[in-house]
Amino acid sequence: MSTASTQLPEGRYGRSSDERADRKLKVAGAVLAAVLLALVGYFAYHYVAQSKISAEVITFDAQKNAVNVHLEVHKDAGTSGYCTLRSQAADGAEVGRADFRFGGDATRIDKVVTLRTTAKGTTAELLGCHAD
Repeated sequence: MSTASTQLPEGRYGRSSDERADRKLKVAGAVLAAVLLALVGYFAYHYVAQSKISAEVITFDAQKNAVNVHLEVHKDAGTSGYCTLRSQAADGAEVGRADFRFGGDATRIDKVVTLRTTAKGTTAELLGCHAD
């Protein structure tokens, strides 16, 4: 005796609901992957291409009410902007914060700036630099 087949003849009644669901999932996954790739590209471009200023603290000298900071800035010619520095006391409290502006055609600025503090600072930290 033969058993009756529970499957429909192939290709006779169109796609099954499972095949339609699989296709929809593949399309949704491809769209989401394209959006994610576009976002990563957008943020990477703005991180790399728009970063026109970089700086670092070379040394610092803490005094009673000020911190002298040797700051080195690298930038594109003609770019103006500012760098934000802060100093903290031994207990971690912020005792000074200031923005130092720069501009001109020089691509490298090597300068000692004075950060005034409310108490003796034990650190000199570069928080970031931004172009105007």
